[in-house]
Amino acid sequence: MSNLALVPNANPALVRHVTDASGTADWCFMHANPSAVYHPCFSERLLHEMKRTQEGIRRSLAADTNPQAGIHHLVLASDADVFNLGGDLTLFAQLIRNGDRGRLLDYAKLCIEVAYNLYRLYEDRVHSIAVIQGEALGGGFEAALCCHTIIAEEGSGMGFPEVLFDLFPGMGAYTFLTRRVTPVQAERMMLDARVYPVEELLAMGVVDMVVPKGEGLQAARDLVKRHQRMGNAMRAMNTVRHACKPVSLDELLAVTTEWVDAAMRLNDRGLRTMERLIRAQQRRAESAPRVLSSASA
Repeated sequence: MSNLALVPNANPALVRHVTDASGTADWCFMHANPSAVYHPCFSERLLHEMKRTQEGIRRSLAADTNPQAGIHHLVLASDADVFNLGGDLTLFAQLIRNGDRGRLLDYAKLCIEVAYNLYRLYEDRVHSIAVIQGEALGGGFEAALCCHTIIAEEGSGMGFPEVLFDLFPGMGAYTFLTRRVTPVQAERMMLDARVYPVEELLAMGVVDMVVPKGEGLQAARDLVKRHQRMGNAMRAMNTVRHACKPVSLDELLAVTTEWVDAAMRLNDRGLRTMERLIRAQQRRAESAPRVLSSASA
């Protein structure tokens, strides 16, 4: 166990923010303090809490004016039995049926702001790590892809189910997946609705490390420790990566705006399929045990 200390929070939150004793890594655990029937997806509440947490970390880094400061780590993980099941399908169906394009676009913009922060939170200072324990689907897979390193536990799966209801993943999938595989492979993965075993994704270069079940968080701790010995090089690589293959908010916004337009065109068949998936996920949420990550302080 590492010597992690919980950041105090007066009210129960869906993001559990943990800072290590050295101050060189922040750990963000999604799906903290869930209700009995909590659905581990990207609800508006979870997204807002993630963004506030990211902004707090950014302010802390901005206050550190040491020109020789090394690399800082942001680790994204989950307190649920899955990493994240993706977008809030209940909200999607409601907004599409009501013709509320504006609010759907607001949701999509919030998603890409959180995604961009995982990729480039504060200049070249942050290296982000996703720890996948359980399934990462749709937007959950996209959130992992935004991170610089993906560590997955054996038996986990990742994929894009959106095509089942005639949509595509529009919150960073193409942008970030094509940095790991060819565009042809990326498009195939975005449209085949497969849940890929992480062992297969490791062979493809989508996942960076696969570890035994229950060892994902320790693998992240070990990686953070190794990176501290080459913090200057890691910062330089962040700059090089962004210079050679830049990611911009404008690019992410253009793609997610197309996603919103495609969503608003969904017919009744697509919406009914989406609503069937909602019911299936709700049944799963009701039967799933509440799991707290082993990284508790």
